[in-house]
Amino acid sequence: MTKSRKQIWSWALYDFGNSSFAVIIVAFVFAVYFKKVVAQDLPIGDWYWSLAISISMTIVAILNPILGAAADNRSNKKSFLLFFTLLSVVATSLLYFATEGMILYAMFVFIIANIGFQVGLGFYDAFLPEISDEKDFNKISSFGYAVGYAGSLISVLLVLPLKDEPRITFLVSAIIFLIFSLPLFFFLVETRHGVSLQQQKENIFRIGFHRVKTTFQNVSQYRNLKNFLLSFFIYSDGVNTIIFFSGIYAQSTLKFSMEELAYFFILVQFTALVGSLLFGKLADKFGTKKTLSFNLFSWLCICVSMYFIQEKNTFFIIGGVAGMFLGSTQAISRSIMSSLTPNEKRAEFFGFYGLFDKTSTILGPLAFGAISYFSGSERFAALSLGIFFIVGVFLLQKVNLSPKI
Repeated sequence: MTKSRKQIWSWALYDFGNSSFAVIIVAFVFAVYFKKVVAQDLPIGDWYWSLAISISMTIVAILNPILGAAADNRSNKKSFLLFFTLLSVVATSLLYFATEGMILYAMFVFIIANIGFQVGLGFYDAFLPEISDEKDFNKISSFGYAVGYAGSLISVLLVLPLKDEPRITFLVSAIIFLIFSLPLFFFLVETRHGVSLQQQKENIFRIGFHRVKTTFQNVSQYRNLKNFLLSFFIYSDGVNTIIFFSGIYAQSTLKFSMEELAYFFILVQFTALVGSLLFGKLADKFGTKKTLSFNLFSWLCICVSMYFIQEKNTFFIIGGVAGMFLGSTQAISRSIMSSLTPNEKRAEFFGFYGLFDKTSTILGPLAFGAISYFSGSERFAALSLGIFFIVGVFLLQKVNLSPKI
């Protein structure tokens, strides 16, 4: 690690904190609670959940590139990150009041919480090139994800004694997110450029809209970055949809109890932690492109396996394997994005990266929810996700990671 260890740890601990939201709210407790309690375990609950995800992601897709461009102009990524972190923390705590039948309330508060979480991630990711030299992108990115999955693992462990009081876990998630985000705001030093008096007077949204108009043109000038973003757009759709629906699938299709789900997610978080570290080293040895291609092919095999799974023990095995590829796919993707992004356009292009990530997540959950509801089978919905990985790995082969062109 070539930069200050204090800076790197401060950055990584934010991932530790926000991972409590990712696992407790998005993937596990609240997702299952929404379907089983709030939506009263009705089949249309999948559709409501997918709708809440897609609405929040649509808003995030609009905000990310605009605010990223504005942050570049003002050189204040940390200020934006603080606002959206607090937005997510407050909204997450308000999920405590969602009870049986309160579908609109639960959807609205989740949408606000997820907007804060997802928009914040764009600014968080944009700090990677500031705390790491390019040769260490794989190592630092993988380290960040490993610390994040450690946070997820601890969060799930806290769920076990609270399995009969799921609403309290929403408060626990908010507290963990808040506490472990603080080191970043106190100790991480943002690289700032001079901001003129004229820039200070300009409206940040006008700046953002203006720069977003040129972002498409700017990205088009970097052929490999454009090709990678197209591939990322497709395969991240499959990955994110699996994250959003894994808990619901296990509970609805395989009849997992809350305690069994907790042990399942403990396993997934542990293997994701191992995978993010292991595959970071493999990416350094064999190349990020080859390693990511292998990961995407493995995701395809997982989708096919989910269609045939009948036993809970088999699903535990598949979940452990998926965890390995979950951490590594995200870490390697961020590393590739960092290596292809010009230094002077970090926040703007990472905002665009977030745009592709969130826009793809609009389509996947809607497709899963619709196929599940109309076919009456979550197995068909899971199998359909395989197409995203087939197309994603095909497009990835067009990416040349050597030059920044």
